Amino acid sequence: MKFLLRLSQKIDRLNEGIGRAAYWLTLVMVGVGAWNVFGRYVGRAIGQNLSSNALLEIQWYLFDLVFLLGAAYTLKHNNHVRVDVLQSRLNPKQKAWIDLVGSLFFLIPFCTMIIFYSTGAVVNSWKLLENSPDPGGLVRYPIKTMILVSFGLLILQGISQGIKNLDFILNDSDSTD
Repeated sequence: MKFLLRLSQKIDRLNEGIGRAAYWLTLVMVGVGAWNVFGRYVGRAIGQNLSSNALLEIQWYLFDLVFLLGAAYTLKHNNHVRVDVLQSRLNPKQKAWIDLVGSLFFLIPFCTMIIFYSTGAVVNSWKLLENSPDPGGLVRYPIKTMILVSFGLLILQGISQGIKNLDFILNDSDSTD
């Protein structure tokens, strides 16, 4: 079990670092969004185009990255939306069982299915070196790749959470935090 707990700690550190990077991407996204608004209105007033399709797409891509890369971080910190009607009445060991079963039978299979069904579209996008259809738009294949990366990180975090919950169940320790 010690090996599994060390593995869990490594996964947690990975997703913690990626999640913290997503914090900064949020700030960049807001800055780009503010520039896009500024550029649209001030540019129209002075008769100059101060924004572009590329800047709009950068803002969308940054949002995608924050959402996709933040998913595993959010799971690590137990901040995903839950239906607490039943869970609020359960003791910690029962909650650990529900989280373990949920990770093994719902989270990991769902993420695996998303990766399986998305891989073809991502590979095709790379083969075509897919670009935005908008004039001055960005390439699409790197952001599509992030779908696979994101759900891979979510699987890893699900494994980490499962390890911590199993340890809690077996040892009645407080390692689920």
